[in-house]
Amino acid sequence: MKRTELKRKTPLKAKASGIAERKPRQRKCDNPACDVKFTPKIGQKVCCWQCGLAIADQPANQKKARMAIEQRERREIKVRKEKLKGKGDHTREAQAIFNEWVRERDRGLACISCDAQPGDADLLTGSRWDAGHYRSVGACPELRFEPLNVHRQCVKCNQHLSGNVVEYRIRLVQRIGADAVAWLEGHHEPKKYTIEDLQQIKAHYRALLRDLKKQETQL
Repeated sequence: MKRTELKRKTPLKAKASGIAERKPRQRKCDNPACDVKFTPKIGQKVCCWQCGLAIADQPANQKKARMAIEQRERREIKVRKEKLKGKGDHTREAQAIFNEWVRERDRGLACISCDAQPGDADLLTGSRWDAGHYRSVGACPELRFEPLNVHRQCVKCNQHLSGNVVEYRIRLVQRIGADAVAWLEGHHEPKKYTIEDLQQIKAHYRALLRDLKKQETQL
């Protein structure tokens, strides 16, 4: 009599057989300077190639690995510091980048208030320049980051003559037109910048500044 092989309609499940499903075991990286735990592949002893270099015998590789680890730590510290920043910190950083872009934008132009050039003797600090607001941040914070309101200005006019506003206005009309100046002098809706707004402003003017510097190197 010929025997027939019995076949299961459904496969035997691990739980039904009493065998628990195992999770991949993690191990600590073999690099003593690293405390990362990871799920290794067959034969893998370190979490990344930097740590692989760190435990190699060659001094040059150890130096590269230490530099890579330090770089990673610096990035992590930078991220933590960014999270700790308040709105005031972001405002100051955004203003600094915006001001630098203004100075770079107006690099070939004279002072907006006195027509002084960087080499003129009446500049108190030589070739140092500011980004001077026509309507000050205190008087009109809504125009803090308005490009038409901010122009390259010598330190003497900006810091020692309180902006030299009368002369500023005369040359500002010549530069951007009477209609634009009238708009600056008009009413503006209050603006409350969020941290996200300030981060976007920083990124925007940092990109514009980078493009301006790139164009100058190509000339």
